[in-house]
Amino acid sequence: MNFALYIAKRYLHSKSSNNAINFITIIAAVGIIVGAASLFIVLSGFAGLKDFTLQFTSIIDPDLKAETAEGKSFFITNQELEKLDRLDDIVSYSKIIEDRVFIAFDNKNYPNAYIKGVDENYEKVNTIDSVIPLGSWLSQNTNQIVVGWGISSNLSFGVLDYGKRVSLYVPKPGKGQITATNQIYNTFQAINVGIFDINEELNDKYVYAPFHFAKDLLGYQDNQISAIEFKLNEGIKEDQAKTNIQNILGNKVVIKNRAQLNDALYKMLNTEYLAVYLIFTLVLIIALFNVIGSIIMMILDKKKNLNTLFNLGATQKDIQKIFFYQGVLMTLLGGIIGLIIGVVLIFLQKTFALVMITPSLPYPVALKAINILIVFLTITILGVIASKIASTRITKNLVSN
Repeated sequence: MNFALYIAKRYLHSKSSNNAINFITIIAAVGIIVGAASLFIVLSGFAGLKDFTLQFTSIIDPDLKAETAEGKSFFITNQELEKLDRLDDIVSYSKIIEDRVFIAFDNKNYPNAYIKGVDENYEKVNTIDSVIPLGSWLSQNTNQIVVGWGISSNLSFGVLDYGKRVSLYVPKPGKGQITATNQIYNTFQAINVGIFDINEELNDKYVYAPFHFAKDLLGYQDNQISAIEFKLNEGIKEDQAKTNIQNILGNKVVIKNRAQLNDALYKMLNTEYLAVYLIFTLVLIIALFNVIGSIIMMILDKKKNLNTLFNLGATQKDIQKIFFYQGVLMTLLGGIIGLIIGVVLIFLQKTFALVMITPSLPYPVALKAINILIVFLTITILGVIASKIASTRITKNLVSN
């Protein structure tokens, strides 16, 4: 066995004759354990919150979406649609028409909505019916709409109110002087048949409508659409599907996956994750100062033993390695114990919901191997640095006198 490592293990397990040094060592070990457990628990909690947040957007976000590269819309030919029908990479696709719309109901106005015209395949691409707590999904070739909870609340209407129609307005394109109000807007009367509830942003934004309803309201031409949403076959590689779809539709569209569709949200969550990691890493660094202090105190306590080792032939570097290994072993052992405690607590939260946000909603956590690896590597790197700093305090004068 390596001489320095053997002595380091003996020093790690043995007690000092000075109780103050034993107390400092215990504090250092507890600091590492608590720091490692805290870092893992916080990262797991944030990972759970991230998954909890993204699960709502994934409900209405397709696997892939082809958006226009320029302007608000593009034209798709029948030949391109036939090629998409024959493409084995996709289960189904849905043509989308989307643009801003002005909504009015019972002398109340809502100017911040977007109409999303969807065809009969939309339910095959997205599980939209799972987020409609009130009413039902719309039927094609009707004047039915499905709105978000926020829009419904702002305009104070429910579902299937045939006595009062919801008015949708879209400005007409054109030039010249306006002589009548019907020259300003395309107007359609609709019946709300459902209310969806996803998140605050989407609830306040979207009005779903049948494809031809939106086409007529926005004045789109045949085969003019805003986007196409795709559901991929299981086992199909995303990059491969993107390439095949791009080859069919050409440069008039940009193909995006879920992460790219929610680029701002992903960036925000990743930035917050990094900030949380750095903050708790700082806590670990502070805890490792105790390790440095503990090793230095141990060096002073073992001064006579070190002098004996030096006289027996151990070099200054050999003695430095003893305390370097001791610091690394202390850090690794404390980090592993802290990780075990963290994993157990996260498992208990997932199983028994120990901490609740609301009476019916447990705090979301995610037990991920990547977080275990991150904490272990962080503890190891910081422990090596701290041990190196402490061991360099050993000089030739210290061990030779």
